[in-house]
Amino acid sequence: MRKLLPAGRGPLYALSLGTLLGALLLVGVVCAVCTGKYQVSPAASLEILFQQLLGLESTYPEMTVNVVMGLRIPRIFASVLVGAALSLSGAAYQGVFSNPLISPDFLGVSSGACIGAALAILLGLPGGTLQLFAFVGGIVAVSLTVALPTALGNRSNIMLVLSGVIVGSAMSSILGFIKYVADPETELAAITYWTMGGFTYISLGDLLPTLPFLILPAAGLLLLSWRIDVLSLGEDEARALGVNVPVIRGLVILCSTLLTASSVCIAGTISWVGLVIPHLGRMLVGPDHTRLLPISALLGGLFLLVVDTLTRIIGAAEMPISILTGLVGAPFYAWLLWRQRRRAL
Repeated sequence: MRKLLPAGRGPLYALSLGTLLGALLLVGVVCAVCTGKYQVSPAASLEILFQQLLGLESTYPEMTVNVVMGLRIPRIFASVLVGAALSLSGAAYQGVFSNPLISPDFLGVSSGACIGAALAILLGLPGGTLQLFAFVGGIVAVSLTVALPTALGNRSNIMLVLSGVIVGSAMSSILGFIKYVADPETELAAITYWTMGGFTYISLGDLLPTLPFLILPAAGLLLLSWRIDVLSLGEDEARALGVNVPVIRGLVILCSTLLTASSVCIAGTISWVGLVIPHLGRMLVGPDHTRLLPISALLGGLFLLVVDTLTRIIGAAEMPISILTGLVGAPFYAWLLWRQRRRAL
C-alpha cells in the first residue's frame, strides 16, 4: 500500500526531525516561562517549578511564584496542547477527505462551540460552565453536520463538506443574533474577546477536565494513521484494499472533532493553525500520516507556544491570539501555495 503513496522522507529523517522539534519545544517552554513583563531568570523558574512539584518551601517572593506557577505554566501548557491538537486534527481531516484546504473547524465545531460559550456568557454562568457549554455546542454542531447527509441519503465526502458549510453558516448567524441581543458594555465584549481566542484566564483547574478529551482522541488518530493513508487514496481504492470506509472515516471524524472542540473550549477560536501547520509538516516529511501526524503535533505545539509568548510581550496590552496567528498564517500559507504552484499545473 505504501508504494501507492507519493514518496516522502525516510523514517530515520522523521525520527531525527521529531527529536529536534521536541528539543526546540523544551527550549521554547523554558524561554516562555522566563519571558514577559515580569522577568524571571531560567534558573529561578526551574527552581520554583521543582520546589512546587516536590512540595518544598519556596525561597522566592510570592509574586514571583504566582507569576510562574499561577499564570505562565498553565498558559504554556495550554498553548502547547491546543496547538498540537489543532494541527493533529487538521492533518487528519485533510488526509481523510483528501482536501488540503480543510481546517479543523470545517464541520462547524468552532461555530457551535462559540454559540455554547456565548450562551453561557449571556446567562452569566461561571468559567467552568462556559467551557462545558462550548464543548457541548461544538459536539451538537458536528452531530448536525453528520446527520444531514444521512437524512438526504448521500454520505459522500462532498456532501459532508457541504453540510459543514451549511451548519457553519447557520451557527454563525445564530452567534450574530446572540451578539446583537447581548449587553454591549459587558456581555458583547466578553463574547467578542472569547471568540478571538487567547490563554489569558486559563488555569490548571480549567485544563485538567479536558485532558482526557485531548489525550485519548490524539492517541486514537495516531493508531489510525496508516488507515488515513489508505483513505487519502480515495474511497474506491480504500474499499478495494479492504478498509471499512464509513467506520474508519467516522472514527477519524470523532477523534478530530473531540480534539477541536476541546481546544476551542480551552482557548476560544484560533485560526490558521490547523490549516497551515499540516502543510508545513507535509513539506518536511511527506504525506505518510504515520510520520505526518506526530510531526504536525510537535510543529503546532511549538508554533502556538511562540505566538502566545509574542502576544504577551508585544505592546502594552495583550493581543488576542487569532490576530497574530492570522498575520503569520496567511502570508505563510500564500508562500506555501506559491512554492507548490507548479504541482497544481
